Amino acid sequence: MYRISSPIAETLPMSSAQVFEQSIQIKASATIVERCITDQVLMHRWLNPVLRCEPIGKWSTDLGGRSRFIIQIPLLQPTLKSEVIERQPGLIIWKFEGFFKGRDRWECQPNDTGTRLLNRFEFEIPNPLVSWGFNTFAASWTQNDMKAQLRRLKRVAEEVYQTME
Repeated sequence: MYRISSPIAETLPMSSAQVFEQSIQIKASATIVERCITDQVLMHRWLNPVLRCEPIGKWSTDLGGRSRFIIQIPLLQPTLKSEVIERQPGLIIWKFEGFFKGRDRWECQPNDTGTRLLNRFEFEIPNPLVSWGFNTFAASWTQNDMKAQLRRLKRVAEEVYQTME
């Protein structure tokens, strides 16, 4: 696991916050990696197929851009509403609310071999029953899914990068 310290890295003011942090090395420029995170079409190539991301209004990953992530479970379809709360070149932080509350940080760190992509998912689940269910049945699945998403994103970014050369 890769840890960073930055004044930008806000933390949740909650004692029950959980943090899942993953990183991956990608053989592509930070600009291409960021594009894979911010372009809605490219995002859906690596996002878990159980998730559907819809804009609230016009699609935007600029500061204040809003969207909803819908987990496509028959009948339930739990939804997280998100808003971009911090945006800089190579950095996007989404704040989200719903059955989870928290932040999802994506940071592109250029290096000699391409880009190290960091994803930090910091959250709490206010409902104790939902929290127990998540921790009992879904926490390890979620961490594994984050790793799988990063591998899919890596494939997409490297493919896009190769077509740009």
